[in-house]
Amino acid sequence: MASMVAIVLIGILAFIFYGSLESMARFGFKYLITSGWNPVSDEYGAFTAIYGTIITSLAALTISLPIGIATAIFITEDILPRKVNEFIGLMVELLAAIPSVVLGLWAIFVMEPFLRPFLILLNQTFSWLPFFGTEPRGPGMAPAIIILSIMILPIITSISRDSLNQVPKKLREASYGIGATRWTTIFHIILPAAISGITGGALLALGRAMGETMAVTMVIGNSFNFSWSLLAPGNTISAMLANQFGEADGSQISSLMYAALILMILTLSVNIFANWLVKRISLKY
Repeated sequence: MASMVAIVLIGILAFIFYGSLESMARFGFKYLITSGWNPVSDEYGAFTAIYGTIITSLAALTISLPIGIATAIFITEDILPRKVNEFIGLMVELLAAIPSVVLGLWAIFVMEPFLRPFLILLNQTFSWLPFFGTEPRGPGMAPAIIILSIMILPIITSISRDSLNQVPKKLREASYGIGATRWTTIFHIILPAAISGITGGALLALGRAMGETMAVTMVIGNSFNFSWSLLAPGNTISAMLANQFGEADGSQISSLMYAALILMILTLSVNIFANWLVKRISLKY
């Protein structure tokens, strides 16, 4: 039964690889560096979606990682009263249970209109930077980044909390015994002891962000026009697959399979790197 997991994974990879052979033979690596997507002329390129997938995921992780670790510290280190800690932990778990389509609707009707004045101010202040050079007019990569950071926050918080709880109490007591303060103990003893679990949780959340579909599809704009700006409409591989597969035929299906293969390679690479990094950090500490 355990070997079935590997068999299913290999079977999925083989199916997607076989389906993408036509597009791979026709476009090759050009598919990865061009951004045109025109079913009429039968020309396809996935650079916009690849760029959107990587940038939105990394930016969301950058936002949610410090918040998630800080939340886990406050929950586990008795900085707040126990009832407050339990309430925060419950809210984190409930946030993870909200369906992504519901979060997407909230992002469209509440979050994006609320953020738009701040994004406009960001554009007016830093328009000379390529990443903020587009005036926000609605759905775009920035709202997708924010909703992704909200969606992966429970993963980071939960895994960080479990990792911090597994640190032996003797380490805390020994640190306090030699005169260390609470924050010195947290930053120099507890966090280094739990760093392998926190790192694994962060990379797991990164893989989750790369594969998120519905909420991102609803707020990112689904544009194939490439732009470096985080304020412009963009696309991700998962959003592209969700939008295109329903009406795809012929070589377009093979091109979408090619994109799905790239997404699987990205997510598998993140997970393999996470396992390697956790082992290295565990050996170090």
